[in-house]
Parts: sequence; structure tokens; C-alpha cells
Amino acid sequence: MIKEMHAEAEKSEIAKLLSDESYTLFPKVGDMVKGVVISVGRNEIRIDLGGLAIGLVRGPELDKHVDLRVGDEVEASVIELENEFGEIELSLRGAGHKKSWEKLRKLVAENTVIQVKILDANKGGLITRVENIPAFLPVSQLSPNNYPRVAGGEKNKIQEKLKQLVGETLDVKVLDMNEEDEKLVVSEKIVWETRQESVLTKYKVGDRVEGDITAVTDFGAFVRFDENLEGLVHISEIAWQRIDHPHDVLKVGDHVAAEIINIEGSKIFLSMKKLVKDPWADVMNKYKVDQWVKGRVLKINPFGLFVELDPDIHGLAHISELGEKPVKDVHEIARVGDEFEFRVLSIDPDNHRLGLSLRKLKTDEEKTEEAK
Repeated sequence: MIKEMHAEAEKSEIAKLLSDESYTLFPKVGDMVKGVVISVGRNEIRIDLGGLAIGLVRGPELDKHVDLRVGDEVEASVIELENEFGEIELSLRGAGHKKSWEKLRKLVAENTVIQVKILDANKGGLITRVENIPAFLPVSQLSPNNYPRVAGGEKNKIQEKLKQLVGETLDVKVLDMNEEDEKLVVSEKIVWETRQESVLTKYKVGDRVEGDITAVTDFGAFVRFDENLEGLVHISEIAWQRIDHPHDVLKVGDHVAAEIINIEGSKIFLSMKKLVKDPWADVMNKYKVDQWVKGRVLKINPFGLFVELDPDIHGLAHISELGEKPVKDVHEIARVGDEFEFRVLSIDPDNHRLGLSLRKLKTDEEKTEEAK
């Protein structure tokens, strides 16, 4: 009788456990399980699966990018119900990977700004991680503050500049993601553009701004003004006269004034020469065709000489106008710094061009003889 009572009690307890919603059935291969890390070894960790069993994660099934410690709660997938130790074989790699991509999709949906640490750099951009997924930040997606402005665009020098950002923390947004191809691209520029929108609305084309030169490149100079806004002064907009290279007239740290000539999205284009009167407007009052003027050779090209008549007006003496006889090598005629008396051949104020010649003006007799 007593035995029967005990049997009934055991059945009742089992029935109670089975009916309890919190009771966890033994997992199957492929199931996701949760547990707490109870030990961490060199190449393995053990997880307590809520007292139901002990799980083992080892070797290639570990996620090397996740730093786990005793007491951490983790989620893993079952790959074997019983190994040689009588434990459940688990994988963190698949579970963590899937969870990371789920978090990424949520970040994209919510248009979240993410803080990332730069781990490495190559010639094309920066390497980082978002939710333990490798991510790439292309050079083109860096903010103006971090964009590597290198003269000539030399890739090795660009990489040196990018290396300086390793270890830094940047604010980015996900630009492109593809779970199937394991591709994740992020952008710092998008975050910067969003933050500058409110500042940009204060400016319009024609406004005058003042700021400091932050970089000088082959194609122009960058000017920083207001709340970290930056604009480009193209080489053609630095001065009215011809400039060989921006660093001939500008250097980093110079304080300059400029006029906004265009705004495209977050890109601001500036002109320094717009704030200065165009000297070519009065060129016809200073020089006349067939007038002989003194000029200094500024630069020598295979096709002729660039000549300074005064600080504002420069002209070109074509190779065909350097002598009475054909000239094969311009360097045989002049060197940089030489001064000559040039004859003004033509003046084009609208296009800022002035033609010069070293040849004397032919008389009517010479023209007739030449024609014969």
C-alpha cells in the first residue's frame, strides 16, 4: 500500500513538471540554447545550460572576436547531443553570427549612429567591426576632418595618413550590408553631413566667409569656417592670374576670406578671387596691341613662355613667336627669370588671355618680299 502511494506521488510530480511551462525539454541538434559560462580555457569554454546539462564550445566553434568570461550569459546552437565527455557540443559561431546580423538590421532600420573602433587601414580605407561583424570604411566615406588629403594622390602616403586613425573611435552609419556575401560597409561622411545640415542652412551662394587653410593639394585648398564647415577653393578660384600650384601662394594655417560660389549637398565651393577686383577688366587701358612691353619669364613649356607683365597680368609667348627663324627648343631662347621686351600680339579680357611676341613688326616691304 505504501509503495503504491509513493508511486502515485512520483507520477504526480512528473506530471506537474511536464505541465509546468518553465520546464525545459532536452534540446535537439540545431536548437538554440541559453546558458551561463562556468569556465574559460585556452581553446574551449563550458556553459551551464540551466542545470539541464553542461555544454562545451571548442576549437573552430568559438567566436574569436567575442571576449567571454565566467558568469556571462550566452546563446549557442547545438551541434552534437553527447561528445566524448558526455557533454552537449555547442557552437557560438553560428549563433553569435546570426544574432549580430539581426542587430545590424535593427540598427539600419532605426538609422542609428554607431561608434566603432578603427582596427586597421589599407590603401582603400579603414577596417573596423560592428556587432562583431567585420566592416569596411572606404576613404570616400570619411568626413572632411579625417579625409587624407595627399598631394598627387599617392596611395602609399594615403595609407600612412589612414594608419594614424587606427585605434581612434569614429561615429558611423551602415551604408551597405549583405549577409549572404558577408559584406558590411559603413560611412562616417553620412553622419557628418547630417550634423552639418542645420549649419549649412545659414549659408547661401554669394555669402562671404572667413576661415583658416586646413590643407593644400594639387587642385586647390580647403578652408575651415564656422562650426567645422569646410569648403574647397579650386586652383582656378584662388587668384585671377595663372597659378602653377596652390602652395605657391597659400599654406596651411593662412587666414583667408572667400565667397561661396556653389553648394552641392554637403560640399561647399569657394572663391577667393571673387572678393578681388578682376584686373583684366582694365587691361585694355594698360596695354595695346603692337605695344612693346617689358616682361619676365615665369615658366617655360615646350609650346612657349609664360610671361609676367605686372603682378596681375600674365601673357603667353608662343614658340612660333620667339624668333625670326623657327625655334626647336624653347630653352635655347630663355630661362626662368629672364626679362625681354615683348610685343603685344592680342588681348582677350573675357578669357584672361594676352599674346606676346619677340618678333619685330614687319614693314610693308618685308611683307611683300615674304609674299613673293
